Amino acid sequence: MNTRKNSGATATPVKRPGTTKRAASSGPASERRDHLVKLAAELFARKGFQATTVREIAEEAGILSGSLYHHFDSKETIVDEVLTTFLDDLVGRYRVALEQDGDPRMILSEMVRIGFSTLEPHRAAITVMQNDWSYLRSLPGDRFDYLVRAEDEVERMWVEQIKLGQAAGQLRADVDPKLTYRMIRDTIWVAVRWFRPGGRLNTAGLAEHYITVLFDGVATGERSSHRG
Repeated sequence: MNTRKNSGATATPVKRPGTTKRAASSGPASERRDHLVKLAAELFARKGFQATTVREIAEEAGILSGSLYHHFDSKETIVDEVLTTFLDDLVGRYRVALEQDGDPRMILSEMVRIGFSTLEPHRAAITVMQNDWSYLRSLPGDRFDYLVRAEDEVERMWVEQIKLGQAAGQLRADVDPKLTYRMIRDTIWVAVRWFRPGGRLNTAGLAEHYITVLFDGVATGERSSHRG
């Protein structure tokens, strides 16, 4: 993955064509827009993007459908904002982790922590990514191509660190880096389906538990050669 020096504060945002610009000014109008995005995100997560209508978003916000178009030109523009807010945050924080001094295992551990830490603030976006990825990618044009670009960048980041860990002798050389990354990725994102805030473990505790399993395993004693 790309490990060029680039902090989260200055990270190049995920580019998506065909969207309207976010309101430049702060204040009530911007706050209202952000509120509408959050309401829509919850509806998309609960009902699915395709099944959610502009009218339903407006009703949830207590406004007329026409008023919603004052802030957004389409439902796609709203989901763009939901997804890119998540992806910009995730990719930016991964880039910061890659800038830190440390060995590959330490950096991979931090990347696991970053992934799990997004489960609460970006729960709706992660759910939409899982449920509506194929539909969004099937829409005409290249509007949602940024999803693939972001996914590819994140995969390169993880795979490169896994390979560096193998080269340093910290990780087993007989595991496939890409497959390993995809198993890690799926474990983190699928957790959004069952993780509930206020439970026995918060996202930080969940991450530390997963790091222990990832690097130390669950078996005791020497690793068995039995493959059955």
